[in-house]
Amino acid sequence: MKKLSLLLMALVTVLVIAACGSQSADSGAKKGETVTIKHASGSTDVPKNPKKVVVFNFGVLDTLDELGLSDRVVGLPKQSLPAYLKKYNENKYESVGGLKEPDFEKIAELEPDLIIIEGRQSEQYDELKKIAPTIDIQLDQKNYMKSFKENTENIGKIFGKEDAVKDELARIDSQAEKVNKLAKEKGGKGLVVLTSDKQISAYGSGSRFGLIHDVLGVEPADQDIKVSLHGQSVSSEYISEKNPDYLFVIDRSAAIGEKGTAKEVIENEIVKSTNAYKNGHITYLDPGYWYLSGGGLESVSEMVKEVENGLK
Repeated sequence: MKKLSLLLMALVTVLVIAACGSQSADSGAKKGETVTIKHASGSTDVPKNPKKVVVFNFGVLDTLDELGLSDRVVGLPKQSLPAYLKKYNENKYESVGGLKEPDFEKIAELEPDLIIIEGRQSEQYDELKKIAPTIDIQLDQKNYMKSFKENTENIGKIFGKEDAVKDELARIDSQAEKVNKLAKEKGGKGLVVLTSDKQISAYGSGSRFGLIHDVLGVEPADQDIKVSLHGQSVSSEYISEKNPDYLFVIDRSAAIGEKGTAKEVIENEIVKSTNAYKNGHITYLDPGYWYLSGGGLESVSEMVKEVENGLK
C-alpha cells in the first residue's frame, strides 16, 4: 500500500511538472507573437502587445493615450510636448532626448520592446532599430485621412485594440462628413497660414495642413500654392490680394514654447481689409494639434472641430 501511495505521488508530480512545462511553452509562444508593420522606413516584425514603448511621434502618443495605453509608454522627448499631453512630463516617463536628437544611451537603458518614430527621426532609424524593433509612422499629406487611418489601425493591431480603433475612426469619419457638408453649404474660400516669429507661410491642398481643403471641403483661396514642408513664403499683401473668406492661422512660435505672435503678425491694417477679418472668420488653430501632434485620435478629432467652429 505504501509503495502504491509513493507511486501515485510520483505520478502526480510528473503531471504537475508536465502541466507547468506546457504553460511555459504557451506563455513563450504568446510572448513571441509578432505582427508585421509596413512603415515609412521599411517593414518590421513588431512584438504583439508590447509592454515598454518609447514614442517620438506625438500623434501616436495621443492615440495610445486615447486607447488607455499610457502605462506602456516608458520614454518620450519631453521637449516641445503639446500642452494637452502634459501628463507625460511626469517623472515616471523618461526623457529620451529631443525630436531631432534622440538620446540613444537613455533609450537603450530603458530596454524598450518597441520604438515609434516619425519624419524628424527618420535619419536615425538604422541606429534606433539596433536597440529595439522600430517603426517610422508618418502621414501622407496628399492622402491624409487614408494614412491616418492606416497608421491608427496598425497601432490597433499591435496592441489588440482593433475594435476600439474601428469605433473611433468611424466617429471621426462622421465628424468630417458633417464639416464637409457645412463647408459646401457656407461656400466661400479659405486660406491656411503658419506664422513663425514675423514670417508667414501659406499651405494649400496636398500640404501638411491640406486636411482643411482635401477632407473638410473648404475651397482654397489660392489653387497654386507650392507644396512644401515649410510652406510658401507670403506677405500680408498676398493675404489681402487673395481675400479669403476664412483664414486659418497656426502659430509655430507658440507650438515650440516661445511667445505666440500670430495675432500681432496677422491682424494688421492690410489683412483687416479681407472678408475673413470683416466677418470674424479668422481662426487661430491650436498649434499643439496642428503643428506637433497631427495624426492622433484626439488631435484629428479636435482639428475637425476647430475647422467646424471656424466656418460657423
